[in-house]
Amino acid sequence: MTRQFIDQMHNLVTVADQPQRIISLVPSITELLFDLGLAERVVGVTRYCVHPASARKEKAIIGGPKTFDFAAIDALQPDLILGNKEENYQEGIVELQKRYPTWLCDIHQLDDALAMIRAVGQLTGREEQANDLVTEISQNMASLTKTKTRKVAYLIWRKPYRVAAGNTFINEMLKLCSFENVFAHLDRYPEVTIEQIRQSNADILLLSSEPYPFKKKHCEEFAEAGVDAQCLLVDGEMFCWTGSRLRLAGDYFGGLFKPQGGGVQSVGHMP
Repeated sequence: MTRQFIDQMHNLVTVADQPQRIISLVPSITELLFDLGLAERVVGVTRYCVHPASARKEKAIIGGPKTFDFAAIDALQPDLILGNKEENYQEGIVELQKRYPTWLCDIHQLDDALAMIRAVGQLTGREEQANDLVTEISQNMASLTKTKTRKVAYLIWRKPYRVAAGNTFINEMLKLCSFENVFAHLDRYPEVTIEQIRQSNADILLLSSEPYPFKKKHCEEFAEAGVDAQCLLVDGEMFCWTGSRLRLAGDYFGGLFKPQGGGVQSVGHMP
């Protein structure tokens, strides 16, 4: 017995009822599958699927999100593959779509992420668990207290510097935190110079833990370069993972910056 679904790329995907051999091409989806109680049905994950920690130990590794190991995938004979437009590479996805039921998500806003969670629940027969998760995330996000808007630059890479700009999920998360992204007028993840950062008038530089692992020494680097902004290290997973990790994001955002002597303090990523 099979069922048909429309994925978030508007593709028609025919999937076996209750798929039993699932491959995840995306770290955040891997975590979602485990949190939906589907660990026994997951047969393959990427080398970057770090949550839960057991995933890479117990499941076959099928390469990275942008470097699929087709031989490993073929050996697993999946009856469902879950991928993401942004995180996976188009040529690889096209090849997989020729061979296996491949469902893709395309996430720009929180509502897209919630729709993806519901869809994965429908695909796998975990509708109730997925709906409960969506309710929990929605309530946590709705409870965020609006604060005075602060201008921020969100750094994701070094040498060259790259920022999360407009048309990104990170930018949408910044809005939920009452932050104004000083690079929102640019598109996606542009390269920027230290001079552009200096002239951006950002109150705060948010240095992400991923994909580049910024550390405290990099805050000192910006100060030495004459950037007049507070510099804070943040947990990148909270800003860009679009699966079940979102249930932790509301509390993280709520406690990320707390008034302290006229300033703010970071409670997130390690220094």
